[in-house]
Amino acid sequence: MSLSLRWRAAVLTVFIFFAFTATWELSVGGHGGAATMSPEYAALMGATAKGASAMPGPLKVGGQLWEHVLNPFYDKGPNDKGVGIQLGYSIARVAVGFLLAVLMAVPLGFLIGMSPLFYKALDPFIQVLKPVSPLAWMPLALYTIKDSTISSVFVIYICSVWPMLINTAFGVASVRREWLNVARTLEVGRLRTALRVILPAAGPTIMTGMRISIGIAWLVIVAAEMLVGGTGIGYFVWNEWNNLSITNVIAAIVFIGLIGMLLDQVLAFFTKLVTYVE
Repeated sequence: MSLSLRWRAAVLTVFIFFAFTATWELSVGGHGGAATMSPEYAALMGATAKGASAMPGPLKVGGQLWEHVLNPFYDKGPNDKGVGIQLGYSIARVAVGFLLAVLMAVPLGFLIGMSPLFYKALDPFIQVLKPVSPLAWMPLALYTIKDSTISSVFVIYICSVWPMLINTAFGVASVRREWLNVARTLEVGRLRTALRVILPAAGPTIMTGMRISIGIAWLVIVAAEMLVGGTGIGYFVWNEWNNLSITNVIAAIVFIGLIGMLLDQVLAFFTKLVTYVE
């Protein structure tokens, strides 16, 4: 990407951001947001009976975000922890479930990609289990494991396996036949061929599967924590909703988006490292 294009994209990004926030501020600052509410409901939601919107504006949300940034790790009891602590719990669960999925999906994907027999044998199971929503496993996990934290990790594991497994199998099966033929001609062993030929060739596809998986995992952990409660950014969102703190809910959404973008960019960086030019 040329420097000129990057600058123009950056300027356009800033313009869109300010246009969005200005529209948001005008929409909640007008007199149409709560004019139709009953006085009781308007008071409950933090709005005035004169017509101010119950939805907080960007300035108020920005102030709340800054407060969280200044003091992210406070702990005042089970239902009052800083957003940094809650994000830490969520990231840890995602990391454990994701790494467990890597340990299973990559070797099994290699086996499926290199063996038509295993591909035909395992494909029906993959096609049946892949469409099942990860949250559908949560009641079963809670019933059998009887631990909300481990159940959340299991759900992350389940949702992370399939993109990595399918992408790994596809990447391995798509390695150019000429490269494999050269390895056979040089009498290279199967293990060395897998590590020195197939793995580098399939690396970009495998990393793409990991990138998809981490996005799904971060998406699912929020919903899972809403169900099981206790700790985590999903629980934080649900708890703030119960407290009718819409400002904190929006602030948490911003943090969730930023962390999700950071995780994606980290894996995108590693994808570039293993991408080769033919």
